[in-house]
Amino acid sequence: MVSASASPDPSGQSPHPPEKRGAEDLLTIPKGVAQVDFQSNPWTGLIFILALFVGGWQFGVFGLLSTVVATLTAYLLGVSWKDRISLGLEGFCGTLIGVSLVLYLDVGWMTVLVVILSAIAGSVLTSAMNVWLTPYNLPTFTAPFCVITTAVVVAAPAYARVWSHHAGAAPPSASAPGTEMTWKYLWQGTFNGVGQVFFQDMWYVGLIFLIGLFVAGWMTGLVALVSSLVGLLTGWVLGVQAADLGAGLYGYNSVLTGLALFGIFVALSPVAGVYALIGAVAAAAATATIGNLLQVAGGHTLTWPFVLVTWVFLLAVPMFRKLRRAG
Repeated sequence: MVSASASPDPSGQSPHPPEKRGAEDLLTIPKGVAQVDFQSNPWTGLIFILALFVGGWQFGVFGLLSTVVATLTAYLLGVSWKDRISLGLEGFCGTLIGVSLVLYLDVGWMTVLVVILSAIAGSVLTSAMNVWLTPYNLPTFTAPFCVITTAVVVAAPAYARVWSHHAGAAPPSASAPGTEMTWKYLWQGTFNGVGQVFFQDMWYVGLIFLIGLFVAGWMTGLVALVSSLVGLLTGWVLGVQAADLGAGLYGYNSVLTGLALFGIFVALSPVAGVYALIGAVAAAAATATIGNLLQVAGGHTLTWPFVLVTWVFLLAVPMFRKLRRAG
């Protein structure tokens, strides 16, 4: 999540010529999309954007719209360009807000308005949560996205113009019940676990996301792949419906947790690898708990398991002599 940046010019002028700075400005958008998976690599972000459009034009359009709005809001309100905006750290929650709300509310002009307002609110909430969490040395992760999307989706049925195009969707297991694991569920579910970070349930879209992660670094791609498989196997051992596992619904929180705890926020070591593995298992196990709780209110699991589990695991690090925070 750290990228090189030039030192400021003592004269107060931009250290880059205007045309180069303009190109850098544009790169904040793909970086914002890539930061969903903790990457500031613009090539990874461009591959992620391609994957969203392969999943459906609406995901690409609304994901980009919300990323731009969230990033622009942060810029206009004066958030640090060097420390946050240029790295894409003000865009990734916007990406997820846009993709999730077009999924839950469907395509429509009212959805456009809701996404724009939600992205603005997400940007403000991101800054508020940064102030709150910084004394504890904790990142916001995707918590602002979770809060905003949960609030909108729970409230939406009360607003006829917002909810009018809502199609609703049953989990895959509703039409294919059973806990028997098949080879198809296993390999497709592993790829889908990577794609479901962006709410995509087609294995080939998950594969494109995985390619983007390998572009960022072979270790990054490998950790994502293994973490997705760990989440799937955890669900299988616990007796989760196989069709839900095949859709990646128990893998994506493990993917984010594994990435966060191995090299991003916890320094690389064999013990950190085991720690990340335990975290990935915990995130998968917490998926049903959080999903069932939120379902009562009309909400969705989102990335709450990843956020809560990883916060706990990071808070515990100072107590473990064989682990240390990265950076």
